[in-house]
Amino acid sequence: MTTTTALPPGTTSTPPKGRKPATRSRRAPSSARRSTPLTIAMLAALAYFLLPLFWLLIASTKSTQDLFNSFGLWFSDAPQLLANVKATFTQDDGVFVHWLLNTVMYAVVSSVGAALLAAAAGYGFAKFRFRGDRLGFNLVLGAVMVPTTALAIPTYLLFAEAGLVNTPWAIILPSLVNPFGLYLMRVYAQDAVPDSILEAARIDGAGEARIFFTIALRLLAPGLVTVLLFTLVATWNNYFLPLIMLNDPDLYPITVGLSSWAAQAQNGGAGSSSDMLALVVTGSLISILPLVVAFLLLQRYWQSGLAAGGVKQ
Repeated sequence: MTTTTALPPGTTSTPPKGRKPATRSRRAPSSARRSTPLTIAMLAALAYFLLPLFWLLIASTKSTQDLFNSFGLWFSDAPQLLANVKATFTQDDGVFVHWLLNTVMYAVVSSVGAALLAAAAGYGFAKFRFRGDRLGFNLVLGAVMVPTTALAIPTYLLFAEAGLVNTPWAIILPSLVNPFGLYLMRVYAQDAVPDSILEAARIDGAGEARIFFTIALRLLAPGLVTVLLFTLVATWNNYFLPLIMLNDPDLYPITVGLSSWAAQAQNGGAGSSSDMLALVVTGSLISILPLVVAFLLLQRYWQSGLAAGGVKQ
C-alpha cells in the first residue's frame, strides 16, 4: 500500500534529476504551415478574377482612339473618365438610364420572387412528407442540370402563345424558377429550422402559413439572401433571354442595350458612332457597380449562414 504526503502550501513538486518536465504540445506557428505552391495558386486565381476588372476600370478612362493606341493595363496621357460617364448618361437622350432602371426592376422583382418561392418550396420538401416528394425533388435535381439556354426557344414559343412576348413578364416569369435555389433552400432548411420549434408553434395553434412567415422565414434568412444574390446576378447579367424576348428598345436591359451600342460602333465606321466603343466600356463599368454594392450590403447576412450545420449540438 502506498501513501502520499501532502506538500506544504506554496511549494511545487520537482521532477527527479535527469528527467525533463512534461510540457504541453503546442501548435506549429502559422509561418511553418505556409505552402508556397498554394500561395502561388491563390495569387494566380486572384489575378484571374481581378485583372478583367482592373482592365475595365482603366479602359473606361480612355477615348476610343486611346483604347487601341495605348497600353491596355495603364492609363493614357489624357484620362477622361468623367467625360465618358457624362457621355454615357446623355447618349440618345439618356436611354442608358432607362436601360439601367429596367435592369434594376427585372433583377429586384425576379430575385425577391425567386428567393421566396425557393424558400417556400425548399421548406416544404424539408419539413413535410407527402406522396411523390422524393420524385418531385429528384425532378428538381434533374432540372438543375438543364442549361437555361436550352429552354430559351421553348420558353419563347410558350410566351408567344400567351401573348407575353415583348413585355416585362417575359423576363421576370422565367427568372422566378430557380431549381438550384430550391435545392439549396431544401438542404439549408433541413438543419436551420428545428422540428421542435415547429411542433411548439403547432401546439400553440399557429397555422402552417403563419409558422412559415413568422418563424421559418426568419431562420432561413441567410439561405434566402444567398438565393437572392445568385438570382440577382443571373438576372442582371442575363443577355440571351431578353435578346429573343424583347423587340422594343425601351424595354431593353442594360446587357442588350450595351450590345446594341457595340453593334452600332462596329457598323458606324469613322462617323460619330465610332466613339460609342468608349461608351460601351464605361457603361459596362457602371453596370457592375450596383452588384458590388449589393454584395457589400448583404454579405453579413450571407456569411452568417455559411457554417450553419457545421457544429452538432
